[in-house]
Amino acid sequence: MKPTELAPAFFIAVAVILIFSKGVSWLLGRVGQPPVVSEMLAGVLLGPSLLGLLLPGAEHWLFPAPLLPVLYVVGQIGLVLFMFQAGYSFAGHRPTRLAGTAGAVSVAGVSAPLVLGALLVYCTDGLAPVRKAGTSVAITAVFVGVALAITAFPMLARIITERGLDGTRHGSLSLAAGALDDMAAWIMLAVVLAFASGKPGGAIVTAGGAVVFVVVLWLGGRRVAGTLMTSDRIGDRGRLLGTVALLFLVAWYTDVIGLYAVFGGFAAGVVMPHTERTDRVVATLTPIASIVFLPLFFTFSGLRTEFGLLSDPAVLLFAVACVVVAIAGKFGACWAAARVRGEPNVVALRVGTLMNARGLMQLIALNVGLEAGIVGPALFTVLVLVALVTTIMTTPVLTWIDRRETKIVNSASVQQRDIDHSPVAP
Repeated sequence: MKPTELAPAFFIAVAVILIFSKGVSWLLGRVGQPPVVSEMLAGVLLGPSLLGLLLPGAEHWLFPAPLLPVLYVVGQIGLVLFMFQAGYSFAGHRPTRLAGTAGAVSVAGVSAPLVLGALLVYCTDGLAPVRKAGTSVAITAVFVGVALAITAFPMLARIITERGLDGTRHGSLSLAAGALDDMAAWIMLAVVLAFASGKPGGAIVTAGGAVVFVVVLWLGGRRVAGTLMTSDRIGDRGRLLGTVALLFLVAWYTDVIGLYAVFGGFAAGVVMPHTERTDRVVATLTPIASIVFLPLFFTFSGLRTEFGLLSDPAVLLFAVACVVVAIAGKFGACWAAARVRGEPNVVALRVGTLMNARGLMQLIALNVGLEAGIVGPALFTVLVLVALVTTIMTTPVLTWIDRRETKIVNSASVQQRDIDHSPVAP
């Protein structure tokens, strides 16, 4: 398609995505699901799983293949801007003694699903047709383990923000552990892809680039950000322009080294100084990114998802087993690690619930594996189901934990009141 043809196609596609996402959000909001889940499901419904099944001509007209890269790039803008806001908020609400617990939760949340996912593939190899022909069982096993180890960092940040949890201990702890989780998972994914291709250079670039990124951003990025926000010679427009330029440069670098742009956005937000000027910049960038750009990114992944392959009973059984392993490995391990570190049970339960959501980050990893030729359609579909189930269950489980905690507190208050008003024995 020519650019003059892509422009009107883009406008109508965006209009449909935003209106349809809002409708799905309204429906799911009545049962407590956040908009982030609605946007992902809206993309699935607009893709081959529903619209393409019922009206294939309408799907191809609405989302022609040349348009998909455009949706991806524009959605990336929204995702990076949103993660910048999430990082800025996180840096302003860091509880004391967070690093040790976040590290322990992250290690447990990566290692347990990694091992369980790999074992599941080894134990079921040959029983379910999920391994792509020409791909070794070892590569498939490690890839599944890495995919299950991923936490939906952007979704996690958005759920925490939308529920007002960014100032709580479990919210900040989940954000920190989720960031470490996904950084480790993306490095492991690079290693898997390197072994699958026979070229280990990619893994070295990712690991080495991550170290350089952390050092340079912490030592130089903070100084640049501080000058940008505190200098009286820079006006509001200059600060806005400088922030976007810095943010996109950091996102470019993390994308180039294979860590994905969301980490660049989040890290840039973390190093920004907390001033009134920075607050104004964040308040300017966030609304349009969240309302317009971000839904396009969540929808893009859903457009590449198809659930018709689950009609094979063996594939369906493998999918169910994968969901069980994913929940046990992520929720259970993160909960246990938080408890070992001395966190109250209610905090540990909430951390495990938040870390269990995989969502879009897992879908991104699956698309990378699909394009690299190590993931077939069946395995792709199975792991998409895992991403949807573990993300959709997050809000109901959090609500159940909140209600359970409220009931316990109210019961304790009643008991204490009865004790206070009980007659004293003579």
